[in-house]
Amino acid sequence: MSGGGSSLFSGFRVLGLYSNHVPHALRYHKKHREFYLVTAVGKCFHAYNVNRLGIVAISNSLSDDITCVTADRMLVFTAAGRLISAFARNKEVVMRYHGHKQEVHLLLPLGDQLISADSGGDVIVWDVQGGGEQDWFDLNTFEVSAMMHPSTYLNKVLLGSSQGALQLWNIKTSKLLFTFPGWSSGVTVLQQSPAVDVVGIGTAAGRIIIHNIRMDETLMSFTQDWGPVNSLAFRTDGPPIVASGSPQGHIAFWDLERRQLVTQQRHAHSTAVAGATFLHGEPLLVTNGADNAIKVWIFDQEGGGARLLRSRQGHSAPPTTIHHHGSDGKNILSAGQDGTLQSFSIVHERFNKNLGHVALVKSNKLCVCGLLYEELRLPSITAFSSADARQSDWDGIVACHRGRPAATTWNYQRCTMGIHHLQPPSPCRDAIAMAVDITSCGNFVVIGSSTGRLDVYNLQSGQHRGCYGDDDKAHSGSVRGVATDTLNQLTTSVGSDWLLKFWRFKTRKQEEQLELNAAPASLMLHRDSGMLALALDDFTLLVVDIETRRVVRKFAGHHGNINDMTFSPDGRWLVTAAMDCTIRTWDIPSGCLVDCFLVSMAPVGVSMSPTGDFLATAHVDSLGIYLWTNKSLCGPVGLRPLPADYLPTVETLPGVKADESEKEVTSEEAEDAYRSADQLGAELVTLSLQPESRWKSLLHLDDIKKRNKPVAPPAAPAAAPFFLPTLPGLTPRFTLPTASEEETQPFVSLLVDRPVSLLKDCGPAALSVELTCLTSEEGGASHLLLAFILMIDSMLASGRDFELAHAYLALFLKVHLRSLSQDAVAMAALLRLSSRLEARWAELRTSFDQSLCLISYTKSALL
Repeated sequence: MSGGGSSLFSGFRVLGLYSNHVPHALRYHKKHREFYLVTAVGKCFHAYNVNRLGIVAISNSLSDDITCVTADRMLVFTAAGRLISAFARNKEVVMRYHGHKQEVHLLLPLGDQLISADSGGDVIVWDVQGGGEQDWFDLNTFEVSAMMHPSTYLNKVLLGSSQGALQLWNIKTSKLLFTFPGWSSGVTVLQQSPAVDVVGIGTAAGRIIIHNIRMDETLMSFTQDWGPVNSLAFRTDGPPIVASGSPQGHIAFWDLERRQLVTQQRHAHSTAVAGATFLHGEPLLVTNGADNAIKVWIFDQEGGGARLLRSRQGHSAPPTTIHHHGSDGKNILSAGQDGTLQSFSIVHERFNKNLGHVALVKSNKLCVCGLLYEELRLPSITAFSSADARQSDWDGIVACHRGRPAATTWNYQRCTMGIHHLQPPSPCRDAIAMAVDITSCGNFVVIGSSTGRLDVYNLQSGQHRGCYGDDDKAHSGSVRGVATDTLNQLTTSVGSDWLLKFWRFKTRKQEEQLELNAAPASLMLHRDSGMLALALDDFTLLVVDIETRRVVRKFAGHHGNINDMTFSPDGRWLVTAAMDCTIRTWDIPSGCLVDCFLVSMAPVGVSMSPTGDFLATAHVDSLGIYLWTNKSLCGPVGLRPLPADYLPTVETLPGVKADESEKEVTSEEAEDAYRSADQLGAELVTLSLQPESRWKSLLHLDDIKKRNKPVAPPAAPAAAPFFLPTLPGLTPRFTLPTASEEETQPFVSLLVDRPVSLLKDCGPAALSVELTCLTSEEGGASHLLLAFILMIDSMLASGRDFELAHAYLALFLKVHLRSLSQDAVAMAALLRLSSRLEARWAELRTSFDQSLCLISYTKSALL
């Protein structure tokens, strides 16, 4: 049986994705007077304001990963494979450029033209508005590796090659103007300097050349010791500084006057510096790298040094373990293969925290095999547990590391490594910490190791408080999972010896054990309900009641290793993620599978928020954390047991949306599209959807006019030329040309045609004037009063614009009640209208009473 996607979860957004190896683009918005940063993230790009590094836009997704991004004043251009796309408003594609036969890796906007170069050596000049090719350069064996537009050089572009030579071309005449022989090394970057005719050239050999292209003269050169020059940036706020980025993540700052190295920023990024740009006229440097980080550096240090001003940084390697931290469900703790522990906020990115790496040794004198290390770091985290009960008093996070016998503590509030390394009193060389759980009170932590030990530590002091089992061994094999109950009465553990054991927490004595049918992989306890979930190596799940200590549910259906699982806050659902790329939801009371969907990448971590509103997942080869909304909180969701042959469909990961601009709607589809009727039924009442200010204030216009009466008389307008007639008022305004007869036609003359649509366009004051003019004394006629009554009667009979009909009638009676009392025909029409009003209101009141009765019954009755 084929499925139709998840009926319980819907993709919301992705956390922790900021940048990749593609250099960023910087643009300035004149109206906002603000710089915006554009970074590529897979198949889409993100736009940030540099002042706060807050995300302002996420583009629609392309069909392939973005390989290059650039921007001009209006558009953002991206290259994905052989396709070039132009985005407007940082969102939708407005133009596509087809023509390249190889992958495009360079883009350069130049006025109304866009210049692109692919890996095959082809360079094409595009018309930005029309989307067609304007010209094509035949470069023969010249392999373009960098290009730039020299300042003040009209219609000129400078191309750099991987062979080392440079060429200056005129894109309007398609002529080669000059060839620079180069410096015997491939050109990696070209950058215009603040001085005209002078450009900065970075080479694959690590040389930085400052060259005058008009005189073909090298002014100076520098050499960095960290490999090829990845990026160049010239400072424009005064000091003559050029910054160069390296593949090691270091940034060097060179003084162009003294021709020497000023300072260096080591480990600015943990990977290669993809792009570096100085903000025009400001001492700020923006950098991005493949370590999934965006950083803004400010130069306010003595000696010309820079410090980190603000940053947005996620995992540089895929996360492996995720858990919600705290009871509000707003923060997600994540441990990644990069060895960091980070906290991501679902509210705003400014609340994100990076708890950093764990360093055993910090020394600048440690030298091994001739290499200088600043710090010795521990391996990545394999499992961790957190508690917020006492996190303001001492460390509230404990983590196990790959291949390490000791567990480390972390402080969430200080965003640092803790003060304790929790290690057994008699450590074994082969022991590795495998499982960890902090008690609900936050005072103790239980750690299981690969040798079968199960140790208890005090988190405040870090002291060892005991060991479970005889001969200091709780299991004959490695401990795969451990959990403690809410009241610190019971401890449960599973091991590779196929045993689930129950221990008394205080005495650390075994009370009971259960033999399993397969080796357990992990353990998860829902403390409020006392349900214990076990994932076994045979791809099955067991649910054990810790009160009766019996298996109450058994689930089978996964076709791969179960990587992680989580309970819903009420303990009713068990959500599991496995290597078969499925995320399944099991209903524990009924013992059935109620939801299942596929994802494109195998999930390795899953966590349900304590409030039940979001499900967070982490996936193989993905740096982000994906959020899924719980549909059951927004409305009724029909969850039915899924059959055994159910085939789930693939759900698109959040944050990766299909490009709606690629969907072409035909005229037949447009005609078949559903359009809501103006009135669904004759017995129903439809409101006008007009603002309340249009009809609520009609009976209070006199009070509003008194309140808004000016304190001082209006001043005389300034003198204007005699031939330009002006209008009286506070500010001088010239008389507009006389409108046509159709435009000046009053409401009284159109009362028979389309009166309601005209009244909707009038404000309260204008509406009062129009209704006042209905009588003969004000320029109207007596029969117009009767026509207006018939119009209101028609509105009430149709049931449309219900609130407007009552408001208009109230104002009409307030203005003309004395005149109507002297007209017998009008009074008869008002009596008929009164009976229609009473009948219509009786119908509505009956419907209201029925609805209120049903709601009261469902709230109070015992179903």
